[in-house]
Amino acid sequence: MCKMKNDTSMAKFVLLGLSNHTDTNLILFVVFLCIYIITVLGNFLIIIVINVSRALHMPMYFFLRNLSFLEVCYTSVTLPKMLASLLSEDKTISFAGCAVQMYFFLFFAVTECFLLASMAYDRYSAICNPLHYTTIMNKRVCIQLAMSSWICGILVALEHTSFVFTLPFCGSHVINHFFCEIQPVLKLVCRDTYWNEIQIIVAAAFVLMMPFMLILVSYICIISTILKMQSAEGRRRAFSTCFSHLIVVTLFYGTALIMYVRPNSSFSPDVNKLLSLLYSVVTPILNPIIYSLRNKEVKDALRKSGMKVFHPQKIVQFFRNFH
Repeated sequence: MCKMKNDTSMAKFVLLGLSNHTDTNLILFVVFLCIYIITVLGNFLIIIVINVSRALHMPMYFFLRNLSFLEVCYTSVTLPKMLASLLSEDKTISFAGCAVQMYFFLFFAVTECFLLASMAYDRYSAICNPLHYTTIMNKRVCIQLAMSSWICGILVALEHTSFVFTLPFCGSHVINHFFCEIQPVLKLVCRDTYWNEIQIIVAAAFVLMMPFMLILVSYICIISTILKMQSAEGRRRAFSTCFSHLIVVTLFYGTALIMYVRPNSSFSPDVNKLLSLLYSVVTPILNPIIYSLRNKEVKDALRKSGMKVFHPQKIVQFFRNFH
């Protein structure tokens, strides 16, 4: 029976990353550095605007603020390490570091699944039960839904990470990926992992499909209600408030379901990396763009906040205080 080696060669893993070509690595570094900066600044800008603008102190934007903070954390789990690897010949990550990265990636990903479901329920309450909306989605309920999302993320991530890193690793310690994702790490286990993969698929299907089904049912009710509205302007406004959320849900769940709810060998490693990039890097940068461009209230708040910040009197006062 193969036992896990405890020598220094197995104390670390090697992340192959996206490319082995030095010239390509430099280009990728610049591209992903820009993506990371825009993601962090864009999501923090939404958080600040929601905090500053009284018009956005509503349940919908409470969840959006949580989502924006989540996207910053989510991206920060993978991109900084990937950026460092692109400029360095040292591609290694410690055994403990790999486990920590996997834990926090799963933590934030699962939390986003349930948070998107909470946002769908908020839209359902606002459109299908407008007269009771403020009662249904009061402050206590919003906090409970958000906290439940974060707690689910903590528990699921702990279970999956513990499950993977208690398996015996031996032989190759090269991970053909740009971060410690479950499926590439499982390839390093020195025993047959078929049933482990099945368990992960079943668990992923449950974690992904449960909130996804809640979102689906919510939007069936929402669309049915919107179509019954007499006013064309009312229908347009109702669709507008849901459209941004639908785009984010489609991007996130679409790639995540393809990635996890399937056998490990379905796609090549390069295709797996591309799918991982879509939901771990591309989606977080698109969220602030989607919500700011598609949402009139956010655009108005951004405009007003910008006017307040860059008002001539504010600038003069800033320099007086600075001196």
